[in-house]
Amino acid sequence: MILPAVLAFAAAGGVPAAPAASAATAPVTVQVAQVRSAKGRVHVALCPKERFLADTCLYEASAPAQAGVTTVTFPAIPAGEYAAQAFHDENGNGKMDRVMGMIPKEGFGFSRDAKVRFAPPKWDEAVFTHEAKPQVLQFSLRYMMGAK
Repeated sequence: MILPAVLAFAAAGGVPAAPAASAATAPVTVQVAQVRSAKGRVHVALCPKERFLADTCLYEASAPAQAGVTTVTFPAIPAGEYAAQAFHDENGNGKMDRVMGMIPKEGFGFSRDAKVRFAPPKWDEAVFTHEAKPQVLQFSLRYMMGAK
């Protein structure tokens, strides 16, 4: 059973505070693969450890879904450790839809293709280091429910 909070971050529309002027930043480009349709948007959040799997993350962005691979770019991310979490909002309602409030109806995925078994992945399975130089992440969505 997947915990309801796995991808609750999607409902939040918060904008992160700007990084300190002295903090080195660089873009992070996230290439989300196995997007099953061009319906809706693909939402991605980059989270530090203390916000991983929380309702909101420091950095959130989305792009119109493209069948196959959808690219989402974060233009200025400070150096640090993050985990990426993504979902395909096929119906455009801004949140991860679930069956019985628990099982995702829409595609979801995590950096390093961290696996979801009977619970969300652990931080150590999804973490990546961003060194404030341009970086590209690639991971795939998984859909637990049949095609729409």
